[in-house]
Amino acid sequence: MTNGQHHGETALVTGANKGIGRQIARRLAAEGMTVYLGARDETRGRAAEKALADEGLDVRFVPLDVTVQAQIDAAVQRIEAERSRLDVLVNNAGIVVEWGVAVPEVTAAHMRQAFDVNVFGTVAVTQACLPLLRRSPAGRVVNMSSPLGSLTFLSDPDHPISTRGLLPYSASKAALNAITVVYANALREAGIRVNAANPGLVATDLNDRSPFSRGTRTPEEGADVPVQLALLRPDDPTGTFRGSMDGSADETVPW
Repeated sequence: MTNGQHHGETALVTGANKGIGRQIARRLAAEGMTVYLGARDETRGRAAEKALADEGLDVRFVPLDVTVQAQIDAAVQRIEAERSRLDVLVNNAGIVVEWGVAVPEVTAAHMRQAFDVNVFGTVAVTQACLPLLRRSPAGRVVNMSSPLGSLTFLSDPDHPISTRGLLPYSASKAALNAITVVYANALREAGIRVNAANPGLVATDLNDRSPFSRGTRTPEEGADVPVQLALLRPDDPTGTFRGSMDGSADETVPW
């Protein structure tokens, strides 16, 4: 149940009709927020909206493909009209395009597909939301990242991450990590906290075809770190990469 601290705040969660995104939306709404549930698929988005509304939560589906600027603009306009500001943005939408594709076989098309969602989509949504985030007394942005984007891990031949060979995904998450830090530096004086979250190895559709592990953590557990970052106070850290493989937000993932 909510302690009232975040009652009346507004959040937008992308890719939120299922998995970790849906649990993030659910948890933030349980804190007293009005949550806009962004999803590409209208049928699934409205089903998620209804299920969460049946729990007594203020969750509102909004059509949102992060690669379509018109949908981004429409979502932001609706939030402005209904709520006037945005307190939390969780950039959760993401894809893996290359399960089973060896690194030498990765094409520029693979790279563009991953970057369109994981990088350009995140920037497009964040940039469009900034005017509303600036109206919040304590705006927070959470970018869903992965240890697969850690250059520290990727450059260590003894670390299991370095053997994964997921070129488009790792490159896009490394770029996302840089985006997180640069935004954090640029928005620090505005009081907007920008952090990256590692949800741990979660069993979701994203890694359903993974040859390594589909994951052992539940979507509910995967939501722990991003939700904690979404609930930060104005004096809490910005520009960090939080979370461990077991989901502890007390740990920092190396860039």
